[in-house]
Amino acid sequence: MLKLKHLVITLFLFGAINTVTVAQNLHSTKAAKIRFFSSLAAEDIEATNSQAVSKLDTKSGAINFIVLINGFVFENELMQKHFNEEYMESPKFPKSEFKGLITNLSAINFSKNGTYPAMASGSLTIRGISQPVKATGNIIITNGKISIKSIFKIKVKDFGIAGSDIGKSIANELEITVTSLYD
Repeated sequence: MLKLKHLVITLFLFGAINTVTVAQNLHSTKAAKIRFFSSLAAEDIEATNSQAVSKLDTKSGAINFIVLINGFVFENELMQKHFNEEYMESPKFPKSEFKGLITNLSAINFSKNGTYPAMASGSLTIRGISQPVKATGNIIITNGKISIKSIFKIKVKDFGIAGSDIGKSIANELEITVTSLYD
């Protein structure tokens, strides 16, 4: 009976340690910031969403972002209305998502302060269309806190975004900036 009691205690402790280790590898935020920028001679268009949800697994390198399309804020309300109704059809396609992996995970020391160049590869879904995406950026470790910053470009036509203003007042390519501080 004593051996069984020791086995149960050992299994319990192993499970508790394993749970703590897994929890230490998973990081999340509900305040990741995603900005897109379009620049043409006619005008610049910029919008930001500061309520993206992101999860990062520092053990596997899995990284995920989900953003509600109608959460993008523009300086010009009319642009915001056209963006949601005409270009993104946000009632029909309410969210965008990136699911990927940090491909150079072994080069990042999550337990040591520093700025580490990072590469991610995955699938970006916008308007229900998924496309492969590769992005570079930095993972910054400061006193155990993890933050990331990445800037990459996408082609609007790759995601079925169309309209008479594409190529005229809206660029064919958008610059996307992602910043996130994880809990």
